[in-house]
Amino acid sequence: MSVLSALGLTSGKKVRYAVVALGDISQEAMLPGVAHTGNSEVTAFVTGDPEKARRVGERYGVTDTYGYAQFGELLASGTIDAIYLATPNWRHAEFAIPALGAGIHVLVEKPLEISGEKCRAIMAAQAESSAKLMVAYRLHFEPATLATIDLIRSGQLGEILTFSSTFTQMVSPENHRAKSGVEAGPIFDMGPYPINAVRYLFGDEPTEVVSAVGVRHPEAGLGDFDDTVAVTLRFPKNRLAQFVLSYYGNVLDTYAVVGTEGSVEVNPAYMYGKPLERTVTLGEKKTHESFKNTDHFGGELKYFSDCILNGTDPEPDAEEGYADLRVIEGILKALETGGSVTLEPFTRGRRIDTAAQKQTLSAQKQTLSAQSAPELVNTSNPGKGKDKVPKN
Repeated sequence: MSVLSALGLTSGKKVRYAVVALGDISQEAMLPGVAHTGNSEVTAFVTGDPEKARRVGERYGVTDTYGYAQFGELLASGTIDAIYLATPNWRHAEFAIPALGAGIHVLVEKPLEISGEKCRAIMAAQAESSAKLMVAYRLHFEPATLATIDLIRSGQLGEILTFSSTFTQMVSPENHRAKSGVEAGPIFDMGPYPINAVRYLFGDEPTEVVSAVGVRHPEAGLGDFDDTVAVTLRFPKNRLAQFVLSYYGNVLDTYAVVGTEGSVEVNPAYMYGKPLERTVTLGEKKTHESFKNTDHFGGELKYFSDCILNGTDPEPDAEEGYADLRVIEGILKALETGGSVTLEPFTRGRRIDTAAQKQTLSAQKQTLSAQSAPELVNTSNPGKGKDKVPKN
């Protein structure tokens, strides 16, 4: 690492990314935010759809396109420094591990993978690589989220007792998430949000999946998985967390934390494209605050590129991704057995640095409303009808 990089003096230099998979999250959210990061640019696409590559490439000035089978050629091309990996969950290791082996940095969407075993394989590859890996937990950089972490850490709410959350949306039966089994269902797709939230708000790791109950609504027209799931987790110090996930409910994304001296509710809590809002109650005094809408995707990309350029390690690393997957695996086992599941002991080596990680890039017009969002090419938003909801 150069002296200039050590001092953070990398002004003007940009990290060159390839976007791997051009689904809705890449087209609707990540690509519109790249230009105003100041330190990132997209130089290549990886996709199995030539028409998608051509039309999206025309929009963003990207002409280098590779099929999935040509990924090795891309890694050896010398035209990229990093990849943004937005394939289906079960294909993350397939691309992350060879990229890391080639010294290419990886920004991978959550969940990190669909099993603890595959997460550990990615962790091992990263440990042996000169490249960095970050899991795209965009809320780790979002001002309302970080302010709420600071509030809880301040002790103003007293002894923290409970966390409760609801995250629901109406998913179209035509979306690929409805056709790919449990690995594309709400547990893997939406579950990382409340799981990750309670972990960073409590600053601790769950010890037990007390219960998990799933139901299926035939009228939803979805695939072979539970479309609605309710979970209870136990944490050290007698703390409990409960959350509900659903692909068959009106849109709601909220969480509340209750302590002995006060409480905080964030609603909306997980979505992008709108201001996040919170209500804080201390004793009987209640205050409400709406935080400025920011570009979650541009912010997380800017942070990761800064880490690459300055030689620093990103906070939401592979271990953070594994920490959520161990809970998801416990939930799946609890659903299968109908009983509680004790989780293997685990200690997270690092927590969010709220001062260092805060990003305040203004939201881009493409993410402000459905009317101004870019036209999606050969893909679809998961939401049904008017309730189309961006999540990742």
